[in-house]
This record gives sequence, C-alpha cells and structure tokens, in this order.
Amino acid sequence: QVQLVESGGGLVQPGGSLRLSCTASESIGGIKFMRWYRQAPGNQRSYVATITHSGDTIYADLVKDRFTISGDNAKRMVYLQMNSLKPEDTAVYYCQARNIDRYDFWGQGTQVTVSA
Repeated sequence: QVQLVESGGGLVQPGGSLRLSCTASESIGGIKFMRWYRQAPGNQRSYVATITHSGDTIYADLVKDRFTISGDNAKRMVYLQMNSLKPEDTAVYYCQARNIDRYDFWGQGTQVTVSA
C-alpha cells in the first residue's frame, strides 16, 4: 500500500514557481510532523522543510526565503510552494511523515527540474 504520494513536480524555468503536494494515507495513523527532502543527482538526500501537526514550520537556510511549507490536517496533506526557483533546486523531492508511534514513512518522490 502506498502511504505517501507526492505530486506537482515538473519542468520550470529559472525564476518560476511550482507547488508540490503530498497526501498521507489513513494507514499511517496520527502524524506528528511532515517534512520535505530533496536529492539531486550524485548527492545525498538533503532536508528542505518541516511542518508539525500544530502548524509550526522550519526551513533549511537554502530555501527559507523562497519556499513555503503548509498543511491541511483534515485532508492529511502537506504542500511545498517553491518560488524563485534556481537550477540548483533541481532534484527529486520526497515527502516524509513521522507518526505518533515514531515510525517514518516516505513517498516515492517527484522530479523537479529547473532549466531554461
């Protein structure tokens, strides 16, 4: 069963915007927080942003002035609004959820390509 599903990736020009979405299945149970990570070719997966169940947010320094994470608890969804995109933002973006039992779940990723 797929427990986290990301969507919204694609090709965008430098300076453009994209909005990623992630839906968590009910099978995950209660969620403590959700995060976005990204992995560029040849690089390790790196942290992007966190949103807690209460709505607190945290960002990696590289994105904090350009990306916004938000969530809808009722829909069990988290979003990542990405503005002023740069070629170095090109990566596969992954959604992660930690439930109240401290289990981590990962989505399969969505490709974001920033190129002219």
